[in-house]
Amino acid sequence: MHDMLPTLLLATPIFFLAGFVKGVIGLGLPTIAVGLLVLFMAPAEAAALLIAPSIVTNVWQMLAGAHFRPLLRRLWPMMLGIVAGTAAGANFLTSGNANVAVAALGVALMIYAALGLGSVRFKIPPYMEPWLAPLAGIVTGLVTAGTGVFAIPAVPYLQAIGLPRDELVQALGLSFTVSTLALAAILTRGGAFPLAVVGVSGLQIVPALVGMVAGQWLRGRVKPAVFQFCFYLGLLILGGHLALRVLY
Repeated sequence: MHDMLPTLLLATPIFFLAGFVKGVIGLGLPTIAVGLLVLFMAPAEAAALLIAPSIVTNVWQMLAGAHFRPLLRRLWPMMLGIVAGTAAGANFLTSGNANVAVAALGVALMIYAALGLGSVRFKIPPYMEPWLAPLAGIVTGLVTAGTGVFAIPAVPYLQAIGLPRDELVQALGLSFTVSTLALAAILTRGGAFPLAVVGVSGLQIVPALVGMVAGQWLRGRVKPAVFQFCFYLGLLILGGHLALRVLY
């Protein structure tokens, strides 16, 4: 990124939109932000811009409640899996295989959207958690390292273990925070997170937070089901476009 002003002008409305979606339905900031940014830049650059606003919004979500310590005791195998999976795939996002990364992101978005549109809900009994939690974490880490998006399979897994709503929101914040920090580590090691990018990423905290506040305001005035349908449909279209873009 040699000229930061065009990047700043492009990223600001995208992060406002991403924060807005997160404010309405509680997630979607990295999915929307990276999904739209890779239309204009390399996946590693898009993921680097995500770091600061994602850390701030997710740490806030992780700590906003009384369930942090119990969730950490329950979910630490998954968190270790996320770190291990991200480290294992560390070279992929920064290796220059941009077309492959964009196609992988498109497929991940389509899977995520299809699960949402189909209202797919899995149920995982407690006896399966000791071995399934680290596996879900490792796969999430690999997807994070390859695409910069950390919703698959973390979100379906956390929904499937039967957490109450408030605990689920905090658990998502915990998972996203760990994924963001692991992603920042591999981008820094790969040279994709230079000082100039840190500055632009930091500036995106403001539009992301403003978008979250606007989304939270709208949440009480529209039916969440209608918004979620439009959100997942848009992701499906965007994912399909990204997956097919490598063909032309």
